[in-house]
Amino acid sequence: MVDASGAEISDFSKIDAQTKFKQGDFRLISYEWGVTYAGMLLLTKATGDKKYAEYSFNRMKFLAEVRPQFLKLEQQNPDARHAMFSVIHPHALDDAGAMCAAMIKAEQAGIDADLNPMIDNFIDYISNKQQRFAYGTLARNRPLPNSLWLDDLFMSVPALAQMGKYTGQNRYYDDAIKQVLQFSDRMFNYEKGLYMHGWIQGMDEHPQFHWARANGWAVMTMVELLEVLPADYPGRDKVLDLLKKHIRGLANYQSPKGFWHQLIDKNDSYLETSATAIYTYSIARAINR
Repeated sequence: MVDASGAEISDFSKIDAQTKFKQGDFRLISYEWGVTYAGMLLLTKATGDKKYAEYSFNRMKFLAEVRPQFLKLEQQNPDARHAMFSVIHPHALDDAGAMCAAMIKAEQAGIDADLNPMIDNFIDYISNKQQRFAYGTLARNRPLPNSLWLDDLFMSVPALAQMGKYTGQNRYYDDAIKQVLQFSDRMFNYEKGLYMHGWIQGMDEHPQFHWARANGWAVMTMVELLEVLPADYPGRDKVLDLLKKHIRGLANYQSPKGFWHQLIDKNDSYLETSATAIYTYSIARAINR
């Protein structure tokens, strides 16, 4: 953490509106790093090597330590826009979901820090502040009004699922299942076994673009949800059926090189690595479970 001159700040009481996270190779707070933190925790489980979990623990512990100072800054200057703004005031599911799920997993893995204030704030945003359609589906107004974007499944459902397990409150499970089923009603193509990327309420026609990474977010969302849902939980069978249909669809479009295309059903689009990695993880996880 550095001040306006670029000098490192070790005394967190000196944090002000010009304080920034020191520029490095990797970011500290974003949905990508929520995914990474959760992956590091899982890597420790898989290998027994604690260094991976410690990577996530150290970064999250730092966030827990500096958060009170940024809250104090806001009390002194309510208009301050600062380095922790998206954590204290999430304004999109991208800000909240992946980070929240990773923090819950870190708490369950025994992190030596209290992440619950951030967890509670993130889940409150997902449950109570994010735009929804009248029937409860999480929606947004960017880049077009009243739209569904498949990415938002992963930016919400794993956090809701983990919160259900963490608190024992079924309302989080129920909301997670509802999101998967209602997104799928609008966006899953049963003939192809693929999801479309976006659905715009105000359009008469709904063109389907089967973007690879978005389908990755969807398949990994279902794996994450089924990981924690009790075996006999109402609606679990429907989620599992969707997962099987989706994996069957994805398998049908795998290229001879083992990768998937950027637009899954368009062989003239390039072979895409991140989606291929997500599919490989999700399919293996589903088989192993």
